[in-house]
Order: sequence, then structure tokens, then C-alpha cells
Amino acid sequence: MANTSIPATDLEARLATRTLELVDIASQSGAERDIVDHVVAVLQAGGVPVRDAGDTCVLAGATARTDRPLVLLAGHLDTVPAQGNWPGRMLGEHVAGVGASDMKSGVAVMLELALARAAEPLADYSADLGCLLFGREELSSDRSALAPLLAREDGLRDADLAIVLEPTANLVQAGCLGNLDATWTFHGRAGHSARPWLADNAIDHAVAGIRALHAFEPLRVAIDGLGFTQVASVTALHAGVARNVIPGTCAANVNFRYSPSTSATEAARTLREICERYGELDVVANSQGALPPHENPLMSRLIACSQAPAQPKQAWTPVAEFATAGVDAVNFGPGDPAFAHRADERVSIHALARAHDMLQSFLCA
Repeated sequence: MANTSIPATDLEARLATRTLELVDIASQSGAERDIVDHVVAVLQAGGVPVRDAGDTCVLAGATARTDRPLVLLAGHLDTVPAQGNWPGRMLGEHVAGVGASDMKSGVAVMLELALARAAEPLADYSADLGCLLFGREELSSDRSALAPLLAREDGLRDADLAIVLEPTANLVQAGCLGNLDATWTFHGRAGHSARPWLADNAIDHAVAGIRALHAFEPLRVAIDGLGFTQVASVTALHAGVARNVIPGTCAANVNFRYSPSTSATEAARTLREICERYGELDVVANSQGALPPHENPLMSRLIACSQAPAQPKQAWTPVAEFATAGVDAVNFGPGDPAFAHRADERVSIHALARAHDMLQSFLCA
């Protein structure tokens, strides 16, 4: 599709072009090699100190403390599978395509900030800037490339603040929910569908259990003035071996988004107390959330630059992995969360420029 509008400023044009360039490099989770090579080449060409840190990871700029605070900009290079939205395109005042919102727009902003920093080495920055890029974020956290990187790169754990450029519509979102997935298995007795009274339909047990689970109201938990909503949902249901067989077993996937003030162990126990009166619960993945950073002056400065109050992050993001490594982290990026993972995924070109300007102001404040 042809361009239907032209970005109003040079910065908007540069950011839009960079975002589309990144969208057009296929990088579904597990296939990040091409985009890793690309961002390394872009940064090298712009005079940014950069290295391929292995296992889909790239480190650039300052990655160790000096006498100034160290701020890390962090983002993932992978995307969910395309849904007929690759390659990307300019669409009016937006860049559209898989990963445009989540989060190649954030990576584009990061690259342009790093390139500008290298081009103006004598500019008056109040913080050292490091960039951290990694893959496999869209998979379960046990396959994360970020956590092992933080474990093996000591200097990263000395950072004063990490800003994860996840889609937040240019609002600072602090903390994040925990994320638990479990298989919930219901048992009955198989039989012939012509004589269902001789069987015990496992789907009936599943319906009763799911109805009970969904009857629980979402729980709102306030932490440092931010309201996180804890909720459990069934996201998949599987049963049956043939059209003429009453199923003897039925399995559901339960997704539990739990408060950052709740430990992974406590979350699993809470879900078991609800679910196991109806069927067996097997936890298959459990990623603890992260509390909002407390009294971090750099976070306060970023909030001031955003000109809006901080919000809670109603999702799990890599800020949890930074928190586990002892690094304060927040979410802030140009993408709109409402467009993440959608077939019509897109990012506003104006939002790209606004994110760039706010982060530039933050780094120079």
C-alpha cells in the first residue's frame, strides 16, 4: 500500500523509516539471527560501541558504571507470528506490521538515541546510556534470553534504572503482574454417546469448575498508589477422542495474572485452593511479577518528563527479570498496548517522535 501521508518532521521521518526497516526483518521468536546482525551493523556504522553478546543478545553504549548514573534502555527483538501483516507498510500517520507496536517501535527509538549520542559525544548528558537487546521474550519466561544475560554480565546489574521500551503509549508503567499457566484436568468416565447415562462426561465437570473460577471477581491490589488487577481465566479447553464417545477426561489451560506483591509459590497455592476441588492442577509456567521501584530518583525524573502520573503495568514484562537481578526497571515505550499482537498492529509516527523527545529530555535533565 502506498504512503498516504508524509511525516511532518525529519525526526518523525527517520523514526518511521527505522521502524519499518525493523518490521520488515522477520524475527519471530527463535529466529532472531537476521535482526541481531542488522542492529549490530547499524550501530557499528554509526560509531556506537556494540557487541554481539551471544544467544540473541546485543549490548551497546555504556554497560558499566562511571561517576554518572547508568541508564539501560532495553527491548526485545522478537515478535509473535505474523497474521498476514508482514512485510510492514506506511499507513497514514502510522507504521503497520507485525511487531510495530510490540516492540520494534521501541527498538527504533533506542537505536536513534544511541546513534545521536555517538554523533554528539560532547553533549551534556546527565546519565550514561547503555542499550540492551535480546530475543525470545514472546515465549515462556523459562526460555528467556534476558535472565541469563543479566546473570553473566556483571556490569548490567549495577545499572541505576532500566527502561524497557514495551508498548505503554508513552506513559511510565511501573511494576508488573505475575503470570502463571496451568493445565487443569477434569476426570469422568468414557462411554458411548448413544448411552450417555452409562458414562460420566468430563466436560460437565469442566463446565462446573470453569464457572466457579470465573465467578471470582477480579481482585484489585494497591501498591504505592498503583492499582494492579489480579484475575484468573480459562484460555483453552480440550476434550474428546471421537464424535460418538463421551469424553472421560477434559483439560483446560488456566492463566493467572497475579499481584506483584504475591510470590510465585503463593500464587500457585491460591490457584490450587480454587481449582483442585474440581480437577487436578499442574503448573507448567510461573513467572513472578515485580514491585514498582521505590523512591528511585531517576524514575521520578522520567515520570516528570512524561508529564503524566505513573500507571501500573497490567501484564508481565521483562521488568520482572531486572527486578530479580536487583535492578530497578520501568516500562516506557511508544507503542499502544491496544494494538500489540493484533493483525492490524501499528504504531503512531507522532508517538515515536514523542517517545524519542521525552527520553532525550530525561537523559539530559
